[in-house]
Amino acid sequence: MTKLGIAINLDRCIGCHTCANACKMQNNVPMGMLWNRVLTEGCDVVDGALGEYPNLTRTYLPIACQHCENPACLKVCPTGATYKDEMGRVEIDYDKCIGCRMCMAACPYNARVFNWEEPRRDPDFNYGDKDVPVRPKGVAEKCTMCKERTDLGKEPMCVVCCPTKARTFGDLDDPESEISKLIREKKAGVLLEEQGTRPQVHYFN
Repeated sequence: MTKLGIAINLDRCIGCHTCANACKMQNNVPMGMLWNRVLTEGCDVVDGALGEYPNLTRTYLPIACQHCENPACLKVCPTGATYKDEMGRVEIDYDKCIGCRMCMAACPYNARVFNWEEPRRDPDFNYGDKDVPVRPKGVAEKCTMCKERTDLGKEPMCVVCCPTKARTFGDLDDPESEISKLIREKKAGVLLEEQGTRPQVHYFN
């Protein structure tokens, strides 16, 4: 069995948003939407800071779908549009999605976006991987762990493009994989562990 996951070194994240933009271009994500976001911890604005000048601190938290082993979104989807595939990724069948947004309400990571209007792109054409499905108005969408790439044994684009190599991608079921060793050695944790969703995205410092 294969269980794909990502480990993120928060000490290496510089908040450059390259992962978010690489994801957007790879996956043909419309204007006004992001699958991959970089939050500034403790702040309600992008690139904010804590404290008072000159004693300021700023830390970043990259977040997207956590591809949970026990996904809350899957349990509430009434049509089976949300599913876990053979590689351990949480995916959406856009043909089955009826736009009820139950998955969005259930997800504790706020990891999905919704096409309220006809998707708008600038420039006005589809960009990114030719095999990425074009999502219509009225469906939920999110990080797919770059399914079209990872199906071919390639890394997700956010991992490839990270300039500080903060991200490590691999098979969590292989104890000898780089990601498994990192998680063990760095005692990497997950977000909102108390929710019981068992994310496949791990974080460490």
